[in-house]
Formats: sequence, C-alpha cells, structure tokens
Amino acid sequence: MADLSSPQAPGSTTARTAGGAKSLLASEQIGEKILARAQSGDHQAFAQIYSLHKRRIYSLCLRMVSNPAEAEDLTQEVFLQLHRKIATFRGDSAFSTWLHRMAVNVVLMQLRKKGLQLISLDEAMEPAPDEAPKRSFGAPDLILSGAIDRLALERAVAELPAGYRLIFILHDVEGFEHNEIASLLNCSIGNSKSQLHKARLRLRDALRTQSRQEAQ
Repeated sequence: MADLSSPQAPGSTTARTAGGAKSLLASEQIGEKILARAQSGDHQAFAQIYSLHKRRIYSLCLRMVSNPAEAEDLTQEVFLQLHRKIATFRGDSAFSTWLHRMAVNVVLMQLRKKGLQLISLDEAMEPAPDEAPKRSFGAPDLILSGAIDRLALERAVAELPAGYRLIFILHDVEGFEHNEIASLLNCSIGNSKSQLHKARLRLRDALRTQSRQEAQ
C-alpha cells in the first residue's frame, strides 16, 4: 500500500525515539489499568475504552459495509458485545487485536443476516467476462509506487464488490492470514487468495482510471 506517513521533522532521532518509547510504555500501562478496572465492572473505565477505540472500530465497520448509518449501528453492537464479554479477555493477544476480531465477527454476522452468500464466494463473486480486471503491463502500479492519496484509495475500496472488498479489508488492512479468512468466511484458502488477487487488480484499474481522469 502507499506510504502516506508524514516525513519526520529535523531533530534528535535518538531523543525522539527514547521519548516515544517512554510515552508508549506509559500509555500501555494506563491502558492496562483502565482495562482491569473495566473488567471489574467500572463503568467509567469502560467509557474510557469506548472513547479510545470507537473511531477505529467505526472505521473498520464502515470499510466493511460502506454505509455510514449501518456502520454506526454495528459499532454500537460491537461495544455492547464488548461490555458483555470484556471479562473474558485473558491477554493472549493485544486488546486492540481482540476487539478488532470481535468487530469483524459482528459485521460478518450482520452480513450473513442480510443474505450475503459468503459460503458460495467461488460462484457468486466471479466477475462477468466484461467486468474482469484488465492487466495493463506498461502502466505503473500506482498502489506500489505510492502515487495515490488515501481518499482515492478509500473510494476505490468502497466501490469494490462486497465480497472482494471484504477479503481485501480482512487481509490487506486488518492483517488476517488466508487460513483465518477461510475460517471466518467458511471458504477455501485458495479461494481467499484468488479473490484477494482479483480485488487488487480491480483496485489498480480503478486507481489508474481516477489518475487519468484527474490528469485531463
């Protein structure tokens, strides 16, 4: 993906690194204290966790469903589930990772209720011949070159077919492995890889089209 991070300002790299490490450690310690209090039933601590994580969870839900109102509802459902299950967190992974997996499961459950046929991805997600991604061997790869902005990428992802978008987000954005995606979506590992490949091709086509239109 494109590196959209800002360049670092001049200064003492060593001092900044040390200061950043101390700040991160202090933040983690505060987070652990808040988490422990929330697990003990402290409503104020849970409200702090909600404030810390709600934006990222909403962004995840929005990327998966591409509907702001539905993403808001799903975010609330995630935190309702978190309130019920927070005492079961044992620290086997980072809390944010655990919460994100919970959010993914909430969204997938909702998509299944709406009738998205995740089980039949092999058949349902095959594009028609005239919709197949087109290879352009002489064109630059805008994703890999970093020649795109975040908004353009987000627009292109939002316009992907639901199945493509889901696997792209799970793998390339949220960091799930193909075996994990296969388990979540009840599909084969090979199918997950195939759909991710097709999603990336569609993204590249969409981004090149956007780039050409802006250049005109």
